[in-house]
Amino acid sequence: MDLDLALQTFILESRELLEDMENALLNAEQAGGHESVHAIFRAAHTIKGSAGLFGLDHIVAFTHVVESLLDDVRDGKLAMTDELIVLLLSCCDHLSGMINAIDAGQTEPDPDMQAAGAPLLVQLRAYMGESEQTSHGAQSASALVAEPEHPGVERIGEPGGGSSDAWHLSLRFGPDVLRDGMDPLSFIRYLGQIGRIVGIVTLADAIPAADKMDPETCYLGFEIALETEADKAAIEGVFEFVADNCTLRILPPRSRIDEYVRLIRELPEQKAMLGEMLVRCGCITQRELDNALQAQAQASATPAATPPLGAVLVGQGAAEPAIVEAALTKQKQSVETAKPAESRSIRVDADKLDLLINLVGELIIVGASANLIARQVRNSELLECTSMLSDLVEQVRDSALQLRMVKIGATFNRFQRVVHDVAREIGKDIGLAVSGEDTELDKTVVEKIGDPLTHLVRNAIDHGIEPAEVRAERGKPLRGTVRLNAFHDSGSIVIEVSDDGGGLNRDRIFAKAVERGLVEPDRKMSDTEIYGLIFEPGFSTAEKITNLSGRGVGMDVVKKNITALRGTVSVDSAPGLGTTVTVRLPLTLAIIDGFLVGLGTSTFVVPLDMIDECIEFASEAGHDYTNLRGQVLPFIRLRDLFGVDTPPPRRESIVVVKHAGHRVGLVVDSLQGEFQTVIKPLGRMFSQLRCISGSTILGNGEVALILDVPAIVGQGSGNPAEVPQLAA
Repeated sequence: MDLDLALQTFILESRELLEDMENALLNAEQAGGHESVHAIFRAAHTIKGSAGLFGLDHIVAFTHVVESLLDDVRDGKLAMTDELIVLLLSCCDHLSGMINAIDAGQTEPDPDMQAAGAPLLVQLRAYMGESEQTSHGAQSASALVAEPEHPGVERIGEPGGGSSDAWHLSLRFGPDVLRDGMDPLSFIRYLGQIGRIVGIVTLADAIPAADKMDPETCYLGFEIALETEADKAAIEGVFEFVADNCTLRILPPRSRIDEYVRLIRELPEQKAMLGEMLVRCGCITQRELDNALQAQAQASATPAATPPLGAVLVGQGAAEPAIVEAALTKQKQSVETAKPAESRSIRVDADKLDLLINLVGELIIVGASANLIARQVRNSELLECTSMLSDLVEQVRDSALQLRMVKIGATFNRFQRVVHDVAREIGKDIGLAVSGEDTELDKTVVEKIGDPLTHLVRNAIDHGIEPAEVRAERGKPLRGTVRLNAFHDSGSIVIEVSDDGGGLNRDRIFAKAVERGLVEPDRKMSDTEIYGLIFEPGFSTAEKITNLSGRGVGMDVVKKNITALRGTVSVDSAPGLGTTVTVRLPLTLAIIDGFLVGLGTSTFVVPLDMIDECIEFASEAGHDYTNLRGQVLPFIRLRDLFGVDTPPPRRESIVVVKHAGHRVGLVVDSLQGEFQTVIKPLGRMFSQLRCISGSTILGNGEVALILDVPAIVGQGSGNPAEVPQLAA
């Protein structure tokens, strides 16, 4: 076993568990209930158990205290208050820091980090001191451990035993359960949360002589009678965290055997495999079935010697013979069987995916070259072969790009913590509403959009949402709301960050812009243009500087980062109702479907997802619009925009593109058809070019520029000093 690889897996899984734990904590107060607390406890317990396998005792020690407090919450001794949530979130941050230190190669405890964690441990123990006195804990433990003179029994709860018809649990803890940081009595105590223990016998027959005892070894077993309405899976779930280090047999009450037989007989004819039927009726759990199947496989030296599954289950004590017999009878009546679907997934390094995308891009370029040669030599067989090759390459491209597509929900969930912490810092009551979290986009875009979204969310909290007293005066709910929404539109992903605050002050923004010399005092500007001024460097209307804002740094960085991703950002606001910032981004930064157009001697690529249709150019002289089936279609002459001075052809065309809900025409010389476009970024020398988003290589080896449609639409008639000039 590669320990380094296993340690990396532990680091990845711990980070995922901490993220789940953080999300569960942020939702605990609203969601409430046992499930939310159990999810938090499970995450902490799993991290502690995994850390113990690698000898990371400092993580085990810290997480054990967190787990003990969560155990008190789970038992109902502590309420999940807002103060406790804040403390547990701080514990998550501390654990995250320790995991990061391990990832950096520091497996030994860091004195500075231990000093930072000491106050957290003090607060955790203070909470536990309030929830349970030491004497009460000692009394609970002694009540669970029966005296040795109690006689051993095969089944507690039989008639004559003085007890009702109850579940019987035969429990044997493994010798290393204490070393793994687990408390056997806590599992037995938790049984009281799902039912009532009516009988318990402690088995001490495995305890050696005193001089041979190991204080870290567990020698005890228990026979337990439990009255509960829970099913077998729920009882087994109590021991989920110690399942691999104990032997557990669960016998149902006598009254349940007839019920199991009835449920089996009522099952539909399909899916009548023995193991499935027993799991579905609740007679056995999935874990018991897996153990039986494993034992069956180990015992099968030859196919003829394979023991029947029913016999294995009865032999292990997992199922009663009468129930197995009923299931076998049902199986004989079934006309078809079905195997459970198997879900399999693997982790793939992101660098390997990037390499695959690059190779697919080169394959597309070579395929286009082969297709061009086939057309030139006019060989029908070669043309057919290259056509099939193009289809296969397109399928490989789509599959490769799909591997890099991830849901934006994980990015959105990060802001639950941002909203929680920032709102507390500035004394506001603010919640986060998320929608469209299943929307997918390229992982590279997801990684780079996190910081701009953080600026927008923090800005909405600080500037957008009013204080509670102001909201009360305006008749609004005291709790403000920040919303994140994502959806697909015209080959782009649209992300909206909105709030229900007071909206932007149009007059103040304009006055500040005039004061800074950004606009002339008598200039007429639309609301959209005025709101766009907030993205100017150093622009701020804040009356005072805070830790969050007021220095005019942030919104200009947001626009710069989004523009670098070939995206756009716009603002819409309504006084008293709130503000919405809309970010548009390409779905992928690697490969797109393009449409080739000619302009003079040059070839350009228009993203195919943005094209509505192509029409013949027709317009009166001096006009920059045309009639499109009774509607006015404004157009942009790319010859004028790029300064092409070669004579135009006798016949021109218009490519109708759609962006942000608006349609605009692009006048070009010729239409050359669809083309799989591998996006090559422009060099630093050309980073200031407007209206060009990248380049690609054609089949003949020439370079074609990719048009930045959003920038062209925004450019309008254009300023030759700010757009690229193309040679004739």
